[in-house]
Amino acid sequence: MEPRKPKNIFMEGPISPTFIADSIAKHEGKTSIGGHGIFLGQVRADEIDGKPVTGIEYTAQSEMALERMAQIREDIFAKYPLTCMHVHHSLGIVPAGGLCLFVFTSSKHRKAAMDACSECVERLKAELPIWGREIFSDESYQWKVNQ
Repeated sequence: MEPRKPKNIFMEGPISPTFIADSIAKHEGKTSIGGHGIFLGQVRADEIDGKPVTGIEYTAQSEMALERMAQIREDIFAKYPLTCMHVHHSLGIVPAGGLCLFVFTSSKHRKAAMDACSECVERLKAELPIWGREIFSDESYQWKVNQ
């Protein structure tokens, strides 16, 4: 049997609020779910050295990131009694105000869903080879450092 290909988490450009709403709506019929944990990452219009950030351009070592995300997913499902977990991350340019990360976990009880969501966000920020180039209004840039 061939190994399963890791689920693609990447989307080109910003994640639309409609996509998020549709994802949530698809869970209406799953009546064993009692709670969801949702994290939305949004690009801030920071000012750095007097220059406003107009967006972030995300790049990734996709194959390695997807393999690592598959392991994170497996670890989180082993630790928490989740019904499901969905992760979506932008690639390419996301303007200030745009959504770049959507993590959505579901469980019978809220605590597991919320704790799993939080752990997933922390781990993917720390472990996935995804880089953001902050683009300034004068079209210069700097590589973003995760806080």
